[in-house]
Amino acid sequence: MRTLAIRHVAFEDLGLIAGVLAERGHTVDYLDAGLDPIEQSSVLDADLVVALGGPIGVYDTPAYPFLHDEKAALAARLRAGRPTLGVCLGAQLMADALGAPVEPTGRTEIGYGALTLTADGRDSVLAPLDGIPVLHWHGDQFGIPDRARRLAQTPGFPNQAFAYGATALGLQFHLEADHTRIERWLIGHAHELAATGHDPRQIRADAAVAGPRLAGAARAVVHDWLDQL
Repeated sequence: MRTLAIRHVAFEDLGLIAGVLAERGHTVDYLDAGLDPIEQSSVLDADLVVALGGPIGVYDTPAYPFLHDEKAALAARLRAGRPTLGVCLGAQLMADALGAPVEPTGRTEIGYGALTLTADGRDSVLAPLDGIPVLHWHGDQFGIPDRARRLAQTPGFPNQAFAYGATALGLQFHLEADHTRIERWLIGHAHELAATGHDPRQIRADAAVAGPRLAGAARAVVHDWLDQL
């Protein structure tokens, strides 16, 4: 099995997901958006595509033209019903490709906070995450695409996850974030943390407490989703 991970910034990689994929015999290729060409054929051919997070928005196509090719490739893959997982920006790109709105909110959700699963969410592969603090790092929000199921929410952001059919899962939060490597996030997003008034010391402390529990739940979610596929 071959997984193609579309990466937008170096430290937002597969993280915890990489270990699960390795256990299940997947080989992983990274496509670095903005550097590597995004060709529909290669995106369609992979057994699994994981579109990862990044600090830009789906509406930034004029400034970051590679987004046009990425949206088109993801749209083709979703039309084909091919297994696709989106995280943060990746989920927003999936929602956009499926015709749902994605827009800035004027506020941010950064740091560890618990999810509340919807009824559909409790009956989904996300069940192990109910009430578990996950890492949030976003200011944009996506709408739920037509014919998709809304799976999770937080007080400030009601759309935290959606499932589209049996093969597409979009997550606004960072299931994949490895708490043992959180320093890379704090350094890489230092400017945003300062601009939004978030203290890296608090996120670091929360990662030490919540990270191990999240890691176990995240592995269960990914294993269950792959089993479902």
